[in-house]
Amino acid sequence: MSMQNLLADRSCAPCEGGVLPFSAEQARDHLTALKPVWKVNESGTAIEASYRFRDFYRVMSFVNALAHIANAEDHHPDLKIGYNYCHVLYTTHAIKGLSENDFICAAKIDRLS
Repeated sequence: MSMQNLLADRSCAPCEGGVLPFSAEQARDHLTALKPVWKVNESGTAIEASYRFRDFYRVMSFVNALAHIANAEDHHPDLKIGYNYCHVLYTTHAIKGLSENDFICAAKIDRLS
C-alpha cells in the first residue's frame, strides 16, 4: 500500500501542542506521498496547493467537499477562494508548524481531484 493511501486512510490525532513540528526532512518525506500540486512553504511551517476550476460553482463544490473533510478530521485549512480558484494552506497552529495531520488532510483532498 502506498504512503498516500496510508495517509488518506488515517484520521487526525488531536494536537494541543507539546510536540515538535516536523523537520524539513520529515516534511519532504511526507510530501512525496501527495500529488505534485502540494508544496512546502518557504518557512517550512505549512503545505499549500492551488487549484483552478472552470467556474465558481465547481470551486464551491470543491470547497464544500474540503470543508466536510476538515470538519470530520477537526483539522481546518486556511483558504483563499475566488471565481475560478482555491488556494489551500495547512499548518498545525498549536505547534506553529507541520504535523502528520496536515499531510493526512492533504492526502484526503488529493482523493477529490
